[in-house]
Amino acid sequence: MVGWALDRYVIDHVEIADASAYEASLAEAADTTADDGDDTVDDAQITLSQHTYGTGEDAATYYVAEILLTDITQLRSAFADDAFGENIIADPSEIAEQVGAALAINGDYYGFRSDGIEIRNGVVYRDEPAREGAVIYRDGTMEVYDETTTSAEELLDAGAWQTLSFGPALVDDGAVVDGIDQVEVDTNVGNHSIQGDQPRTAIGMIEANHYVLVVVDGRSDTSAGVTLDELAQIMIDLGATEAYNLDGGGSSTMVSDGDVVNVPGGRGRERGTSDILWVG
Repeated sequence: MVGWALDRYVIDHVEIADASAYEASLAEAADTTADDGDDTVDDAQITLSQHTYGTGEDAATYYVAEILLTDITQLRSAFADDAFGENIIADPSEIAEQVGAALAINGDYYGFRSDGIEIRNGVVYRDEPAREGAVIYRDGTMEVYDETTTSAEELLDAGAWQTLSFGPALVDDGAVVDGIDQVEVDTNVGNHSIQGDQPRTAIGMIEANHYVLVVVDGRSDTSAGVTLDELAQIMIDLGATEAYNLDGGGSSTMVSDGDVVNVPGGRGRERGTSDILWVG
């Protein structure tokens, strides 16, 4: 049993060792530079702000990165050690440094699980539909969707640039999604609930190419964290018409120009994760 657990949750399983080169080779084979994003990345506008949700002992500190993109390819994904697979992790700030990110947040921690649809930077890495996901298209729009009703190739054909597989969806068509206060994830290893006040990370779309990335601190005397319903309300208040919950807890991290903006896990120590979303 111990050997199985170590193999499944600790030992690195590398499927693609040089993801950036892999993506570049596929772009070259397709005779397109759309995946590169270098032509427009300097024009991305990033505005950081800090806010408080709630009062007294329930007050939580959260950080907002509002990003205005000229092209959605400026919003990129990167993997720990530039490798795709299970259990490959690095601190978000380390991954951000490796790619030269001006702004980054933790992603969906895809490497913790073996299922889900994972399209990153226009490339299919995994096609194992399992849950409610989010897809960001090349036209700059985002939507939440049921992975089990489609496939990675169908999404790619429809113009998918990034997909995220964690959840739940927080906001859809401008309204808070019903039932998010009952969602459970990853029940196989005892993480039966993501409810209550917790550190959180979320991505939301205000309109095409206009996004908000949000990280909420929690588990400390100075920031209680928020519930999923409260996170959804934060996203609504920021103007998001679509929003999706990413990995939270100790993973919730925002990095700006190499510095960690928030207080991860309530202690200020980053936790290794498998991926980030970033803007150069």
